[in-house]
Amino acid sequence: MHHHHLHELPSEQVILELISYNREKHDRNPFSNVDELLRNLHPERVNWINLDGLNVSPIIEKLQAHFCFHSLVVDDILNDQRPKVEEFDDYLFVTLKMLYRIEGSSIDYEQISFVLGKNYLLSFQEKEGDWFDGFRERIKLDQGRVRKKGADYLLYRLIDIIVENYYSVLENIGEQIEITESEIQQDATEENFQKVQQLKKELIYLHKALYPLRDAIGKLVKDESSFIEEENVKYFSDVYDHVIHLIDSLDTYRDLTSSLVDIYINTQNTKLNQVIRLLTIISTIFIPLTFIVGVYGMNFDYMPELRWQYGYHTIWIVMIVIAGSMIGFFKYKKWF
Repeated sequence: MHHHHLHELPSEQVILELISYNREKHDRNPFSNVDELLRNLHPERVNWINLDGLNVSPIIEKLQAHFCFHSLVVDDILNDQRPKVEEFDDYLFVTLKMLYRIEGSSIDYEQISFVLGKNYLLSFQEKEGDWFDGFRERIKLDQGRVRKKGADYLLYRLIDIIVENYYSVLENIGEQIEITESEIQQDATEENFQKVQQLKKELIYLHKALYPLRDAIGKLVKDESSFIEEENVKYFSDVYDHVIHLIDSLDTYRDLTSSLVDIYINTQNTKLNQVIRLLTIISTIFIPLTFIVGVYGMNFDYMPELRWQYGYHTIWIVMIVIAGSMIGFFKYKKWF
């Protein structure tokens, strides 16, 4: 009988890392073994434990046992959740979406969850890679305030970096809306309409990610959580303002996208009207001509004009005059 151990998993699937720092010292170490990591925690420092890859329940169970967090929290970490903040006796739980990019219908994102305690922060990510590399470097080089502050400030910085990136995703959608608008005005093709539908899907996704995030961060700011020092609440209110700003932009983009649908429908209608108008004019011109030809197509014996030498030519002249004068009249009325 042999047991499956953690280290049998391919190494890139699971990354377990501890960054511990205070004003004087800083360490950053990867660990393959969770027990070893837990032995390296420094109670007098801020300990940031990051786990990439959620397909490894033994690690999560050991962390859960060590930091005593609830099994419902583990469920929230492992399953797709709407962004939220929950405060427990010994820790604060935060989950939100980290967005990498949106291209058409493919949205590249992952759920990231944080457990914040008095001197530690655990972050759980679904896959390798995140937006925090530059920030990890700043901690190491002791730039900014982070080394002077506690774990709550670290949480703020990480959430802030995630929220900042929503800006670039939204800007990208704004550019797509502009491009699609000019394309639709030039030529309203089915393909352009599909693009508009995709933009709508992207905005719906962002709506689902941002509105609950606003409520979650708002709750953090208002509830005066015991895990966030009073002097750091202002930083979380700053993130809250960013999210509100993002939601405003999102609403504007949603209105613009709806107006794109209107532009598309109007352009389609105008095209259709032009075709119908042209066909109507052609058929209207032919109504009197068909009537004349019909009259002289009748087979009565006594039709005086039938025996007339110039009859055929005269009828042609009459028909050309009628058609010409009708075209002239339509032009005068600016119908085409």
